[in-house]
Amino acid sequence: MSSVEIPAGLKELLQGYTVEVLRREPPDLVEFAVQHFTRILEGQKKNRGAKKRSTRPARKGVTFDTVSNKPSKVDDDEEEEDTIMFSACAVCAEAYNPDDDEDDDAELRIVYPKTDVQRRRLQDACRDILLFKTLEQEQFSEVLDGMFEVLVKPQEHIIDQGADGDNFYVIEKGVYDILVQKGGVSVCVGKYDNKGSFGELALMYNTPRAATIIATQEGALWGLDRATFHRLIVRNNAKKRRTYEAFIECVPLLKSLELSERMKIVDVVGARVFKDGERLITQGEEADCFYVVESGEVKIMITSQAKAGQQDEVEVARCSRGQYFGELALVTNKPRAASVYAVGETKCLVIDIQAFERLLGPCMDIMKRNISQYEEQRVALMGSSVD
Repeated sequence: MSSVEIPAGLKELLQGYTVEVLRREPPDLVEFAVQHFTRILEGQKKNRGAKKRSTRPARKGVTFDTVSNKPSKVDDDEEEEDTIMFSACAVCAEAYNPDDDEDDDAELRIVYPKTDVQRRRLQDACRDILLFKTLEQEQFSEVLDGMFEVLVKPQEHIIDQGADGDNFYVIEKGVYDILVQKGGVSVCVGKYDNKGSFGELALMYNTPRAATIIATQEGALWGLDRATFHRLIVRNNAKKRRTYEAFIECVPLLKSLELSERMKIVDVVGARVFKDGERLITQGEEADCFYVVESGEVKIMITSQAKAGQQDEVEVARCSRGQYFGELALVTNKPRAASVYAVGETKCLVIDIQAFERLLGPCMDIMKRNISQYEEQRVALMGSSVD
């Protein structure tokens, strides 16, 4: 049997279509496919036209004025430089292959000058952003260089459902409603409250915005443009996929997910290494993430009321490679019901609460069944149920 060579870009093209089908659930797959691929074709034509208008390669080291968000003058050809800059950042629906430009030294690096105070504020806002946690320090510094401040007013639309993705946003302050069109009616499905990030899915999968984000009060965001996001985040995620794809497929909980859904999980996970005896989760604390053990082992401990009013920790379970923990508090919206400690050096994949809620919905039934088992174990050990 002769081998068949898969054309470059086919996998990404079909994956993008699959993601859109799962998200929008169109009644006619063929008609939806025509619309989807027509949109991509139009985007490619638009992009080729933009490239033809550029007569020389983009230059590195372009800096932006923090007030106007336009490139500062670097030579006498400022007008031509502006044309090249915005052509390079043109938004289109063309499938992006992160390996295509891996060794391209002519890429445009965008730098927005910042004061020391601005940079400290930006670093604080980005500290817990999961997409950034797997970046090398040099890559992270380049991300910070490429981010620009966005001050927003009440009722301002940051992104609109169905629009092309242009920027990824990190929240510094403010409250933002998440609205989705359902049956022709705009429904609020959640909110961001002074922390978090949004806008990455449209950039990762070259799909239209899946929701509308509206500021409910004055706030501040930090944006990262599409080109820089692709060059640093999407390329890094492609390497991460090659590392974790096989492992994710072996996690029993995630077997119920479609391939495209599992790939989304890979895109948002971070990896953390814990030393022997280090505490990963503290009983009673608010939950903000979910864990899957990649290597090593953890023990789950529950605090009990011992004699003479003293408290004692009782081991109730252990988790090893492929097993998960930390979902109980996320599913029930309650504080952590137990503490978790590393047994020897342990490496875990970490999924934050936003990604958990957005991507692990199909696994919720399995988790709820397991939670009922946890309750039975707790009653057997502690003699009372969880409130």
